[in-house]
Amino acid sequence: MKYVDGFVIVVPEEHMPAYREMAKLGAKVWKKHGALAYFECTGDDLEPEMTGITFPNMAKAKPGETVVFSFILFESRAHRDEVNAKVMQDPLMNDPKFRDKPMPFDVKRMAYGGFKVFVEG
Repeated sequence: MKYVDGFVIVVPEEHMPAYREMAKLGAKVWKKHGALAYFECTGDDLEPEMTGITFPNMAKAKPGETVVFSFILFESRAHRDEVNAKVMQDPLMNDPKFRDKPMPFDVKRMAYGGFKVFVEG
């Protein structure tokens, strides 16, 4: 059964270029170690005419911030755990040039979870 790691992140618009570069590196490393797919998506239609809570409200996005929805696809949860362990040991993830570099978003406002795929079309 396929498995997805999902993220909702609020990024200040001025930091989107730095986030985009970080995301490109992430895609490279996760795919190198076996992730089936890696997506980083920026909000576009975030105020739809439907009931429920919107992503900006859920994420408490402020003016000048954008919501990013990201997900990584794996073969299974066990595969996810195996890939993530390899990613954390990858030299690129441990490069000293990134050690003191601030994240382009507030990590405390990131939502993350692992999800079992129950319908695949």
